[in-house]
Amino acid sequence: MSTDGNPAAEDETRAEPPRRSRPLRGLRIVELSTYVATPLAGMTLAQLGADVIRIEPIGGAPDRTRWPLTGSGTSLYWSGLNKGKRAIEVDLSSARGRDLVAELAVRSGIVVSNSERHPELGFEALRERRPDLIHVLLTGRRDGGTAVDYTVQAATGFPLLTGPEDSANPVNAVVPAWDLTAGLYLATGLLAAERHRLLTGEGQQVRIALEDVALATAGNLGYLAEAQLSDTPRERCGNHVYGTFGRDFATADGGRVMVVALTVRHWRDLLAATGLTEVVAALAAALGVDFTEESERYRHRRVLGELLAGWFGARPLAEAESALGATRVLWSAYRSFAELAALLPANPLMARLVQPGAGEHWAPGSPVVMDGEQAPPEPAPLVGQHTAEVLRDRLGLSAADLAKLRRDGVIRDAGGAPAATDHTERS
Repeated sequence: MSTDGNPAAEDETRAEPPRRSRPLRGLRIVELSTYVATPLAGMTLAQLGADVIRIEPIGGAPDRTRWPLTGSGTSLYWSGLNKGKRAIEVDLSSARGRDLVAELAVRSGIVVSNSERHPELGFEALRERRPDLIHVLLTGRRDGGTAVDYTVQAATGFPLLTGPEDSANPVNAVVPAWDLTAGLYLATGLLAAERHRLLTGEGQQVRIALEDVALATAGNLGYLAEAQLSDTPRERCGNHVYGTFGRDFATADGGRVMVVALTVRHWRDLLAATGLTEVVAALAAALGVDFTEESERYRHRRVLGELLAGWFGARPLAEAESALGATRVLWSAYRSFAELAALLPANPLMARLVQPGAGEHWAPGSPVVMDGEQAPPEPAPLVGQHTAEVLRDRLGLSAADLAKLRRDGVIRDAGGAPAATDHTERS
């Protein structure tokens, strides 16, 4: 892992107790980003031990006010995507402010960004000052054009397959899948570039376009090949799982459960649990089909679904869950976020987190478990919380230097970090 050549910083890295869940300790990253993909990339790396410093304009980044908000105005969205980072507040509209950020980037050696607004913070300018610099950039389109998840969804066909079967209108997904996928590609590309630098000493720029992420996924899942090679366009199938048997069922007490039978064993277990083995065998004989073939289960999904719907509709959710729980069938009851929140204390991914402006709540740590150990969640930073700390320790600025920068409006800070405390508590 690279450091900026500062002996004190290197000593500090060596002094940090080794932890399996923090294999990226010593990796230093400057993040200039907003919204979902690039902040997620930074947080993913921070949760694995990297020191990620977010650069924000005076007053904070625009996504700090994105819903949902607490009563005090703190963005739960922003806090959730920026856990475990440090943040400095710099006037990026001023040359002096950009000079500070450029120096920080050069000393850190890795930049993650979703903006090419300031040329002096771009790859070419920074590489002149540090040849082994790694610069990871997210764009909307490969040609540098703008795009966001929701416009990429519209451009890549998926909303025309999403939603009720009888709907003629496009339905965008609530989950910003391309942002999330792009964020993980950014993190992967950064680590690949760092591996290359470790082996060769060479830096490089990594560019990922949000639209390319969606197109690659559509291609990898066969959607694009199907559109080119088939004369029959794919149609909406609602909550049915395309090409196999899977759909949702309502229970007698108003519950709802999603059931998927991918394999022959799943299918046989589902029929046995619902007492429909003989009925379905008779149906197969009458139709002259073999329901052990998943393509046949899909083709006849409606009649099979109606048989199963009768069984689920005659029973409360608890009885259906008990029957399915004794099988290898893939299933889950539908839950609201409120219902899911009530279950969080028992989930080992979650820990109690004290987030300034939001209060204490259950929050996820890293889902990456390293030899049985995972990193717990750490609070997201306040605006400018680490400005003085980072500029002092990383750039060697004195108290007088910092005071002048404050007077000139180049930097602001939140009065320093709060007293060191353990912000997490395992259940």
